[in-house]
Order: sequence, then structure tokens, then C-alpha cells
Amino acid sequence: MAALAAACFVVGLSFGAIAVASGMPLLQVSAMSLLVFAGGAQFLAVGVTAAGGTAAAAVFAGLLLNARHLPFGLAIGDALGRRRLLGSHVMTDEAVAFALARTEPAARRTAYWLAGLTLYVVWNVATVLGALAGGAIGDPAAFGIDAAFPAGMLALLWPSLKDRTALRVAAAGAVLALVATPVLPPGLPVLVALIGLVFALPLPRFARPVEATTTEGNR
Repeated sequence: MAALAAACFVVGLSFGAIAVASGMPLLQVSAMSLLVFAGGAQFLAVGVTAAGGTAAAAVFAGLLLNARHLPFGLAIGDALGRRRLLGSHVMTDEAVAFALARTEPAARRTAYWLAGLTLYVVWNVATVLGALAGGAIGDPAAFGIDAAFPAGMLALLWPSLKDRTALRVAAAGAVLALVATPVLPPGLPVLVALIGLVFALPLPRFARPVEATTTEGNR
């Protein structure tokens, strides 16, 4: 848990600093972390708006990115108990993994709430500290901070790229985004990249044609 909290703190610092340096007010950065609490979606939303995309495109992309929480909720619904509204808000990949690693209902509940609430507090504290530091940076382009958005998203996705299907989807999405960037308004290439999800479907397997063999006995 300590290592997980430390990693969350570092990513939260990065998000806060990058968001403020890109022009987002400190209050807005903090409100996003408090009310959204989704690292990947927050990086994506700020990246889309910083590139000139619309708020609608940022929200839509974030919702699609977090659609995985629907099956997560079905898998660990028993661990939330009566506080499902709060429990769904602190749901993260890590909290779900901690809960599913336990078999006893009480242990699942304890693991979920411990991980979820710990990461929530750490993420929000780190976001504020990072935002305060980022306010002194100035123009993000002067320091190459604009490149931190794709770098941050890549860091979040990197563990998943060990799976061949995930790697195929990521590569297809990257190619689609690169092709769409010169011809579409900012923010839309990210949505076009979502078409790469079709590569998550099983690849068709074509059976080899059986060569007919004729012999004198079969005639």
C-alpha cells in the first residue's frame, strides 16, 4: 500500500503542475480531483482542452476511458455495502484489485475502503501541491511541459501494453490519431483514436482449405 500511495503521489504532483502550467486555475484543478478523481480521465481532459479541444470532447473522451468502471462495480458491489455512492466515487483500478484479491466479504470490504480512501486523500493533496509548484513555471511550452500529457498517459497505460490485444489497440489508436490530427479540429483526433477499440475483437481465423486427394479407390 505504501508503494502504491507513493506512486499516486508522484502522478498527482505531475497532474497538478501540468494542469496549472497549461492555464487551468488552481481552484479548478483541485475541484476536478475532488469531484472526478480519475487520473487517466483527468490527464486526457486537460490534454484535450489545452490543445484547443472543446469541453464536450474532453468529457466524452473521459467517460469512454472510464467505462471500465461499469463491470468493476458489478464485481465488487458487495464490498461497498450501504455507502455505495461514496464507494463508487473512490473506485480505482487499484482499489478494485485489492478487493478482488480477498475472498472473505469483510476482508474485501476493508481492503477496498482502505485502498480507495487512501488514494483519494493522497491524490488530492498531491494535486494541490503540484498545482502550487506549477504556477511558478509559466508558459508550459517553454519548458516542453506540453509533451508531459502524452508522456503521462503513456505511463498510465504502459503496464497494460504487455498484453498483445491492448498493444494492438494502442497502436491502432495512435496511428488513427496521427492521421486525423492535420485534418480535424483539436480534441477530435483523440475521439477518432477510439475506433482502435475494434482491434480488441478476436481476429478471424480462416481455416485452411482441405486439399482433395483423389485416388483410384475413391473414384
